[in-house]
Amino acid sequence: MPSSDENIDLGDMIADFRGGEINEFAVIIEGEEKTTWFVWILVACASISGLLFGYDTGVISGALVTIGEDLTHGKELTDGQKEFITSATTLGALLGGLVAGVISDWSGRKLVLAIADIIFIAGAIVQSVCHDVWTMIGGRFLIGVGVGLASCIAPLYIQELSPTRLRGRLVVLNVVMITLGQVIAYGIDAGFANVNGGWRWMVGLSCIPAGIQFILLYFLPESPRILLRRGNIESVRRIMSRIYAAATPRELEMKVKVLEASVQQSIEISNTTTFLQRVKLLLSKGVNRRALIIGCGMQAFQQLCGFNTLMYYSATLFQEIGFNQPTAVSLIVSGTNFIFTLVALKWIDQIGRRKIMLWSAPGMIFGLTLASIAFHYMTTKTGGYLVENTVYPASWADIVLFSMIIFVASYATGIGNVPWQQGEFFSLEVRGLGTSISTAMNWAANLLINSTYLSLMAKITPAGAFGFYAGLCLLGWVFVIFCYPETAGLSLEEVMMIFRSGFGIQESQRLRAEKQQIKARAKGMSDIEQREKKEPI
Repeated sequence: MPSSDENIDLGDMIADFRGGEINEFAVIIEGEEKTTWFVWILVACASISGLLFGYDTGVISGALVTIGEDLTHGKELTDGQKEFITSATTLGALLGGLVAGVISDWSGRKLVLAIADIIFIAGAIVQSVCHDVWTMIGGRFLIGVGVGLASCIAPLYIQELSPTRLRGRLVVLNVVMITLGQVIAYGIDAGFANVNGGWRWMVGLSCIPAGIQFILLYFLPESPRILLRRGNIESVRRIMSRIYAAATPRELEMKVKVLEASVQQSIEISNTTTFLQRVKLLLSKGVNRRALIIGCGMQAFQQLCGFNTLMYYSATLFQEIGFNQPTAVSLIVSGTNFIFTLVALKWIDQIGRRKIMLWSAPGMIFGLTLASIAFHYMTTKTGGYLVENTVYPASWADIVLFSMIIFVASYATGIGNVPWQQGEFFSLEVRGLGTSISTAMNWAANLLINSTYLSLMAKITPAGAFGFYAGLCLLGWVFVIFCYPETAGLSLEEVMMIFRSGFGIQESQRLRAEKQQIKARAKGMSDIEQREKKEPI
């Protein structure tokens, strides 16, 4: 254990944090951080936001196929109307994501999640009872605002309540729920595909999980870091005692003091600056600016690769290339997404974020390139374009499906998860603001891709569109190689140190190695003490 002179140790620790060095006291008191059932239950409840995110973005794929003439009074939905309906969700998410973190810094993380649930319920009701396109667009916009709030705050809330050792895995659990929500959405779509007005059930059922989470939030704690900003130390102690149930009273008190000291500078900045001054601090201070570049860059990569076009338009695409049950085929794609997100859940903290990205991005490039080639040869008789009521070779259609599975498996293992670790890059005083801007970048790129997908397919052919997405994936991979550092194993406050000079790829490796050495020394000393206690006198 650390020296008995705790005040000196804490003073040294504050100096080390401000100087960008790993503090031995903080590392030792961090310990193994055994995860209690309380943490898993808490994260599972918070991850209902991810389920809603996945369900509400995935369900529209099947709904667009089955709406038919219900909203247009005798006419099928046009491509433009389909783009408006899907893009309304993304526009709402862009606005919701932009304000979510900023609001949560003032109100707390829980309240924003509760507001998101209310918006989810309202949007679902509007969609399920609408009778024209513009009301449907309004309902989708409301749902989008809820998605934007949830997509920003749920990962941030989980990060701030998670032990360092499993922080990445617990955030990925939220992404697992996103993919599970998409699987459920496709399953609901398939179940109601042949029911008259079944699309109303598809979009309306999201009321149920939103209502459940709204009730559960009453029993969940606020983020300890938010409570520290409010000066509520007693509440922090109660929450920490449940997160670290195996810790002794002295160890628990030290953990609270370490957390208090590590965020002291951020609290001082927050209490002495205005919102506009913190915006300036985010953009002008090198440490914060580099964190923002990585957060925004990774979120842009996640969307510009074109993945969400599959989530929104997969049923339409598979219907056009000749599959008789397009919604069921889409379920295969979403199922792949879910299964390989579980792979990331298992390995993201052991292998690390950077390595997972370096290994998975080439698979995305290969899958999209193969799809481009398949579309090229599939459509040779139709001038390179997909034409309705045309029978295409089944072999090429199968290759398209195979390429999509490769792409989605690679996506789910890496870029589908890693960008949502964004909150760990920002110091507490700008964490809400930084995650808001990064999340907004995600939805801005999503809006750009999804609002242009059908037009792009029509202008440069499906082969050209998927080849274009492959090129964007290549650029994203290059960005990861040169800019994305490893953060696994570092606490939220330690991560900020890596950006003091450049993007911190080498610095992150040095800090992680130094921390491992400290833990090894502490474990060796502990083993010696245990042996001495067991030896007879």
